[in-house]
Amino acid sequence: MGCCSSAAQSSKREWKPLEDHSCTDVPWLLLFILFCIGMGFICGFSIATGAAARLLSGYDSYGNICGQKNVKVEGIVNSGLDLTHKKYVFFLDPCNIDLVHQKIKSIALCVSACPRKELKTLADIQKFAETNGSTLCSYELQPSEYTTDPRAAKLCPKYPVPESAPIPFFHRCAPVNISCYAKFAEALITFVSDSSVLHRLISGVMTSKEIIMGLCLLSLVLSMILMVIIRYISRVLVWILTILVILGSLGGTGVLWWLYAKQRMSAGALETQIAKDNLQALLIYAIAATVFTVVLFLIMLIMRKRVALTIALFHVAGKVFIHLPLLVFQPFWTFFVLILFWTYWITVLLFLGTTGSPVPNEEGFVEFRMAGPLKYMWWYHVVGLIWISEFILACQQMTVAGAVVTYYFTREKRNLPFTPILASVNRLVCYHLGTVAKGSFIITIVKIPRMILMYIHTQLKGKENACARCMLKACICCLWCLEKCLTYLNQNAYTATAINSTNFCTSAKDAFVILVENALRVAAINTVGDFMLFLGKVLIVCSTGLAGIMLLNYQRDYTIWVLPLIIVCLFAFLVAHCFLSIYEMVVDVLFLCFAIDTKYNDGSPGREFYMDKVLMEFVENSKKSMKEAGRGGGAEGRELKPMDHCWAVNSRET
Repeated sequence: MGCCSSAAQSSKREWKPLEDHSCTDVPWLLLFILFCIGMGFICGFSIATGAAARLLSGYDSYGNICGQKNVKVEGIVNSGLDLTHKKYVFFLDPCNIDLVHQKIKSIALCVSACPRKELKTLADIQKFAETNGSTLCSYELQPSEYTTDPRAAKLCPKYPVPESAPIPFFHRCAPVNISCYAKFAEALITFVSDSSVLHRLISGVMTSKEIIMGLCLLSLVLSMILMVIIRYISRVLVWILTILVILGSLGGTGVLWWLYAKQRMSAGALETQIAKDNLQALLIYAIAATVFTVVLFLIMLIMRKRVALTIALFHVAGKVFIHLPLLVFQPFWTFFVLILFWTYWITVLLFLGTTGSPVPNEEGFVEFRMAGPLKYMWWYHVVGLIWISEFILACQQMTVAGAVVTYYFTREKRNLPFTPILASVNRLVCYHLGTVAKGSFIITIVKIPRMILMYIHTQLKGKENACARCMLKACICCLWCLEKCLTYLNQNAYTATAINSTNFCTSAKDAFVILVENALRVAAINTVGDFMLFLGKVLIVCSTGLAGIMLLNYQRDYTIWVLPLIIVCLFAFLVAHCFLSIYEMVVDVLFLCFAIDTKYNDGSPGREFYMDKVLMEFVENSKKSMKEAGRGGGAEGRELKPMDHCWAVNSRET
């Protein structure tokens, strides 16, 4: 796997982009493999104990698995039956859903066929059993006794029995009419108080499903188009946004002072306490807006030169997508792998829900429960969900970083590999899976306590005092901030690993030093750049929503189309976020490469820059500005000092 040996690290290391390749964080790769083996053990254990058969074939309330011969359970009547010809699970009251325990609160039986039409009386149920050979009442009742035995009221299904059909692959009879689950849906959607409203919402979704699919495709196309045009409009867009923000703050401040002056001039006529309070509030708002405007103007003044770097990076990012078109499809592959893993995880979780030994419950039916330490296996399974999901996302970050690093540090773009993305994936698999495993584990360590605190906060809602509620929210907020900071540092650590093939801790330290040396530039890119991309997401959502309103307005088959529009807008935002987050990732990787390039190269022979000519123009303009302002005379001079230091060292050597 390319991990036969590890390159020795010297005490004083220089950056050598793409020159050395060595395995990084091998122990963490071994630990991750062992963890995945544990996940496989949980899956194998649940299958070996019969959970897979119970999940797929289904079982009745007496512990019998449908479609096979069964073993007798001590103390349980109707257990140990031969149900070879009864392959479907049927619930006597399928609409009786227990929201607390999240299950159908009804007796389950194995039947040979699901009722394909509504049965309104016991006579209809008896006729169905005699015609199809499928007995829908409990096993101790014969079809001839359905209408005569007084026990039929409890042992037969609640009528009218709704029309049902078997769920593919899971052999459960499910009602065809989804309104059966209206109560469950109403409990989840608290703003719907009238079930008829819910029914109209659902019918609106079903009627407009073609339009929803078309609008989702439109959001996908708009996201790809926006990624292309950002390259050409980045300069204009940044300055337009800057001017709009300044004008908006100035206008808001002016309006507040105008209102305050107007209220004060008329204060003599209105000597009421309400008027005085309003006048004081306006004064406070006007002063706060003035302070905000001044601070914002000063920040814009200080960071105006860093905005030029953001524009240049966005322009180069557009070129990256032209040379590496497969980057556009990276979210698809990541989403596909995540869907596969989540499907596997949910399947194993369902296995765990049906594994264990049969135990009689208080109602005289059978439940399957695990005893001893094995009942805590689902905790291990939950940790696996978080760690492996973060691992997959980290693999995407490392793949993108490796491809962009290859592009940046290849002087002749004609010499790029045929598929830099595949080359990056190859380096990831051969050398850096351990680094990805370690970085994703760190995120997992922070995410799990936050999720536990969120669960505790949800369970104690309305029960805890104000102090405890405040402390819980503060802890959740701090952990969320820490998670975001570590995610950003991890992404830059993966970039440093892709450049110099160092382990995670060394890469994180090197990336952190570079980011601190360029703190103002980082702030400019993360504010201006992220704001631009956020506006891009808003543009895509608004465009898709507007198209949805125009199309849905011509539909006359239903009365409410709010839910279809919400679904379309949420999907549009998700698609835009996936695509533009790749763009943001490319910009961040380019910035770190640029910062390293300017720190260790100065353009002299033997130390030529790797950067694009657009970034070269930015460097030249920065040199001119620095000479005019005087070396070290301002923040820009201090920020460019590493590059000047390299220039001075090179002059002494020559």
